[in-house]
Amino acid sequence: MEPIELSHGVELRVLARQDAEFLATTYTKNRAHLAPWDAERHEDFFTTAWHEGETAQQLAAYASGAAVPLVLATPTAIVGRVTLSGITRGAFESASLGYWVDEEFSGHGLISAAVGHVVGIARDSVGLHRLQAGTLLHNHASQRVLQKAGFESFGMAPRYLRIAGEWQDHRLFQKILHD
Repeated sequence: MEPIELSHGVELRVLARQDAEFLATTYTKNRAHLAPWDAERHEDFFTTAWHEGETAQQLAAYASGAAVPLVLATPTAIVGRVTLSGITRGAFESASLGYWVDEEFSGHGLISAAVGHVVGIARDSVGLHRLQAGTLLHNHASQRVLQKAGFESFGMAPRYLRIAGEWQDHRLFQKILHD
């Protein structure tokens, strides 16, 4: 996949091995910003070594067709991620969508633009029929991102994921890519 220029000097591109150090730096910088929306993280998570291993796993999943790991990158930093994971083929042709953006870049429309592009990639390049995403019930900003991209809410999952140390309810969204 060729990089896609977004705005503010940011491009959307496939994760690369050399991104591990940038990811560790950005996650450390955004630790407090992401904590309310993310799983609890062990100290190792904030190291380059941990991200080297995770990047290798993500790239193996990409090579096998199980995931599409993307980053929002500037020439000197990673400022967000958008990932299609759990790609399921056959009768389902579906994947889960996850994303986050650096606090400094939040509110500039970058993640909305990236998600819009990823919807097209999922449909046209990956050949999926459906995408699913979940948000905490009170994460209205993330819900707006999904709604802008044409996702529809289809239910609520009680105690769906362990976020910020607690099993929390999530609003579920989906987008049908082929009618």
